[in-house]
Amino acid sequence: MNLDFINKLNPQQRNAVTAADGPVLVVAGPGSGKTRVLTQRIAYLIANEGVRPWQILAVTFTNKAAKEMDARVKSMLNEQATDGIMLGTFHSICARILRREAEHLPIESNFVIFDSDDQQSLVKAIIRELNLNEKLYRAQSVHASISRAKNELILPDDFPTNTYRDEVVKRVYTEYQKRLIASNAVDFDDILVYTAQLLENNPTVRDKYARRFRHVLVDEFQDTNLAQYALIKHLASHHRNIFCVGDPDQSVYGWRGADYRNIRRFEQDFPDAQVILLEQNYRSHQNILDVAMGVIDRASNRRKKRLFSDRGAGEKIFFYEARDDYGEASFVVDTIAQLVASGDFEPKDCAVMYRTNAMSRLIEEAFLQARLPYKLVGAQRFYGRREVKDMIAFMRLAHNPADEAALGRVINVPPRGIGEKTLTTLHMVARQNNTNAGAVLLNLAHGAESTFYKAFTGRAALPLADFGGMFANWHALTKTATVAELFDRIIHDINYKEYIIEDDSEESIDRWENVQELKRLALEYSTRTLDEFLENVALIADQDTITDANAPTLLTLHAAKGLEYGAVFIVGLDDGIIPHSRSFDEVEQMEEERRLFYVGITRAKDRLYLLRAIQRGGRGMAEETFPSRFMDDIPHDLIVGRTRTGRSMRGAPADIKWSLPTPPTSAPVIQALYKAGTHVHHPLWGDGIVLDSRMQDGDEIIDVVFESVGIKRLAASLANLKII
Repeated sequence: MNLDFINKLNPQQRNAVTAADGPVLVVAGPGSGKTRVLTQRIAYLIANEGVRPWQILAVTFTNKAAKEMDARVKSMLNEQATDGIMLGTFHSICARILRREAEHLPIESNFVIFDSDDQQSLVKAIIRELNLNEKLYRAQSVHASISRAKNELILPDDFPTNTYRDEVVKRVYTEYQKRLIASNAVDFDDILVYTAQLLENNPTVRDKYARRFRHVLVDEFQDTNLAQYALIKHLASHHRNIFCVGDPDQSVYGWRGADYRNIRRFEQDFPDAQVILLEQNYRSHQNILDVAMGVIDRASNRRKKRLFSDRGAGEKIFFYEARDDYGEASFVVDTIAQLVASGDFEPKDCAVMYRTNAMSRLIEEAFLQARLPYKLVGAQRFYGRREVKDMIAFMRLAHNPADEAALGRVINVPPRGIGEKTLTTLHMVARQNNTNAGAVLLNLAHGAESTFYKAFTGRAALPLADFGGMFANWHALTKTATVAELFDRIIHDINYKEYIIEDDSEESIDRWENVQELKRLALEYSTRTLDEFLENVALIADQDTITDANAPTLLTLHAAKGLEYGAVFIVGLDDGIIPHSRSFDEVEQMEEERRLFYVGITRAKDRLYLLRAIQRGGRGMAEETFPSRFMDDIPHDLIVGRTRTGRSMRGAPADIKWSLPTPPTSAPVIQALYKAGTHVHHPLWGDGIVLDSRMQDGDEIIDVVFESVGIKRLAASLANLKII
């Protein structure tokens, strides 16, 4: 085979691709070409080492990554040369093995895979049949405990019972496994657990696969859980040619069961492993990498890497401290508009990253206000989220009892025993009496004295009357209460917080934060009507902003892993957001928050903007914030920008000046008056700071950021600016 591709690799990449047999750990920094190394390693083994394709097992985490690797290997070798490689996700490869080896399992080879909804329904049914309190033992929470146990290879018999809740979970777990087997079914976790058990308990089967797979290659090794680690150890047990690529600094999925300590386990289990660091970064300018290293070098128990780039130092990192979270969102949108107008970036080159999904609301609204499209990754638009739609439906119903769509959505949220049959009867009674279902419910609030009470069975009448009573109170409140007071009353009456926070999972807490974010919007209507509030959210909700067009991307830091953008804006750099407040008392979680920030920083190729807000929480209940503790770890000489209050970031000099790059210009016709960092005053817009200045058509064109209106591009001869 032509070795040209090897000559194009840097020395560290070449060492990895051509490594001798035996265990190899490749610690790959961000943007260091790890997919390239993995695929070229496979090509090298087939073309140069005489390894047959069917002797290679390559495992990754997503179907997208598996397809990309497959396509790259095929483009390097001909189709026949790659035929037979077992390349796919952990789940797809394990499912294949299980179907082949079903005779050793408690299930048949034609087993079905229960999806998330199937799993939840099964757990819910078991909780009911065991006569357990469904409010105390929510299906989602119990299933999460079962899933965590499976990820750690803990079976029902071995499930530890330190509390009464543990005993309950153990009973449900035991029954859950029995039901799955009776249905000839597995859940996602079983696919891994059964395979790990199969290889552990059947030396003949283990030996068959371990002998077959002469080389085992694993991508994103830092994201493996204990079950996945056990699997690859078994599969590599004969030849010991295990090639793992990962970066413990990018392990940010602890809440999903990933265990970055597997890299340490690997080094203990394979003390003779070659460890190769990939430190050359092909993505980012050096200043961005230096900021990233300033943050990650403070993490404990890690192997230090020196990330370097041949792309030059690049621009310094831009820090912006907005007066509030509205100013933060406006600055992002204005700056993206300016970057695009300058011709240096396409809209799709820009990304806005935040810690939690709820933070997208103000940014989405700033884009809508500016009439600019955007793309949202990994989540629904704020107003499309289930809990947000629920609360808006409750408010709509209180405002207009005849709103059938709103009533249909929330009459059984949280579940209160009003089923389809009862609902059908409710609508029928309304039609027979020439009225609407809402009016019937309001009348049922009078209980047995209601003219409609006897139209329902006792079992149906009680929950309807209960709901009618709450509904009548909300409807009456719309005449006297503020929007926020009504919002709070509904949440309290239906016990919505307990319903939303089913467990302490990231997802549950995110959902409650979305409800709180909607409450912040409600607080802004303290002097405005419920009508105006509902009209505003309806108009925003109806705007279809998700598009494949050339548009900036909005996404969480978790969703950003593996992606890259020309200009990255990380918002919410306040203590309590990044790092998140729930990590304050947990050392492990705080370390993961640090890694998450590092992942965000290293997505940026050319420009990085770090933003925070002095006050956050909306205009109704703004609270003063403190800068993120992670800002202390960034070398101050790499940052430009000035805080809105004139005060410094923690420990940073107070006179950090604004600065943006000045594109090369032709010789000026007249003398430039302004430069980046100049403070100016405009008669209409007040004080501002010059971001950029250049000569064009005999005039000086300047970009100025004003406290009042954001960024404006002005011709100096016409702007009537005063230097202050």
